[in-house]
Amino acid sequence: MRYGAIDIGSNAVRLLIADIIQKGQDITFKKNTLIRVPLRLGDDAFLDKKISPAKMEDLVKTMKGFRLLMDVYRVEDYMACATSAMREAKNGADVVSRVRTEADIDLEIVEGQKEANIIYSTHIAENLEHNKNYLYIDVGGGSTELSVFTEGRVEVSRSFPIGTVRMLDNADEPETWDEMKEWIKDHTRKYKHMLGIGTGGNINKLFRLSEEKDGKPLSIGKLNDIYLHLRSHSLKERISVLGLNQDRADVIIPACEIYLTVMKWASVRQIFVPRVGMVDGIIETLIDKNLR
Repeated sequence: MRYGAIDIGSNAVRLLIADIIQKGQDITFKKNTLIRVPLRLGDDAFLDKKISPAKMEDLVKTMKGFRLLMDVYRVEDYMACATSAMREAKNGADVVSRVRTEADIDLEIVEGQKEANIIYSTHIAENLEHNKNYLYIDVGGGSTELSVFTEGRVEVSRSFPIGTVRMLDNADEPETWDEMKEWIKDHTRKYKHMLGIGTGGNINKLFRLSEEKDGKPLSIGKLNDIYLHLRSHSLKERISVLGLNQDRADVIIPACEIYLTVMKWASVRQIFVPRVGMVDGIIETLIDKNLR
């Protein structure tokens, strides 16, 4: 049995095809195929408040390709979600209509809270130590989702329109940063020794650059050292010398800034990086819907 997960983000569009594994009551999945296309829809949405004809055409073509791949892999069920960029695009409904008509894919534009809920569907809370407090930080191209975990459950969560592509386009608002700072202070000040959990493509890459062992946390000091090292190289050098993909080499800098700022405001000294994201959450959501 195979499921498909499509994540239409502000920086990239992803398709994950996963093999579902059932052993008694235990249901897990194994990643079969993962495709990432750097369309960067956020450049249109955050500056012009709409998806341009050229980007819409590229998205429709990508969705046609994803539809064909899911057919070839005999995917039994799928879910396609669009996040921050499409939320802000005034012609988002037109994009959804074209994707349905031309690519035969039902696409849903999800609100920030549902996006956060899908990410948490990875059942990450089951692996948390119940006597510790965590701040969950998911940084995307257009938004940052924050949640406070206490006793293994979500106490409070919030989505803020602050993201890597948005920052590169100078489309982030100072008032939004102030609002996020106040929210973090209000909801974390009563906890001592709060730990961080970071998800998203950039923190996954930063963790690999840190050369920490899987399962070990990344300290704020080491994350800051990586940030300074990346900043010391030009964009071209980050690609040619450090080996970053072109569409990662620019967004990784604002991503570092968001993670470091949030950790500082919440007095978080260490962050765990489980290397899961939106597509993993979508697969778990499908498993919950169909099998659990």
